[in-house]
Amino acid sequence: SELDVYHTYLLMHTNQTVEFVQKKNEQYGGCNLRQMTIMEALELLDNVVDESDPDVDFPNSYHAYQTAEGIREKHPEKDWFHLVGLLHDLGKILALSGEPQWAVVGDTFPVGCKLEDSIVFRDSTFHDNPDTRNPLYTTKYGMYQPHCGLENVLMSWGHDGLCNVSPCCPQAYYMVRFHSFYPWHTGGDYMHLCNTKDLQMLPWVRDFGGHLVQPPAQAATPIPGVPKLANF
Repeated sequence: SELDVYHTYLLMHTNQTVEFVQKKNEQYGGCNLRQMTIMEALELLDNVVDESDPDVDFPNSYHAYQTAEGIREKHPEKDWFHLVGLLHDLGKILALSGEPQWAVVGDTFPVGCKLEDSIVFRDSTFHDNPDTRNPLYTTKYGMYQPHCGLENVLMSWGHDGLCNVSPCCPQAYYMVRFHSFYPWHTGGDYMHLCNTKDLQMLPWVRDFGGHLVQPPAQAATPIPGVPKLANF
């Protein structure tokens, strides 16, 4: 329900602080807590119900497959792009490892600087976040330098931060790392933190974002079993 969505963002915007994000980056940065295959992770993903997106009533692996197929149809020659579509939400399995939903799902935003207006529920959910009482963190640039680059910005912790993609494909990295950063790629905010590379990658992130919302007809299309997804 809308109330559940609001409650998830209220908890997120209360608890996502610089200190919290630094702690999570340290906890998960080594990617050494558990090993599994991609297919195992996709199967686990079906056990996650995203509280920030309650209108989705089909398994998460369906969304992964549909995103990949939509990208394959538009960009048949870019096999790496198809794979990004399949893998982009795998970080949501954090919700099955004891992490609260507010630290896994939903839109992301930079911590340690001014909160921009395009953040969802911006005006009613941050009142208990301790960072809002730090004078530095309420300024435009906060703890950052102008045009420092998004790779040098601490983003609120979530599933985007768990999926590390090889930096040898910067387009894939940006799609996975920033696909939930709607205040940037959709709201047009935080451009003052972007460097030239960020702006070069922005059209790719926007292209990818266009594949994340499934048309009703496509959502109703029968999806093959998870084993067949191994074709990717």
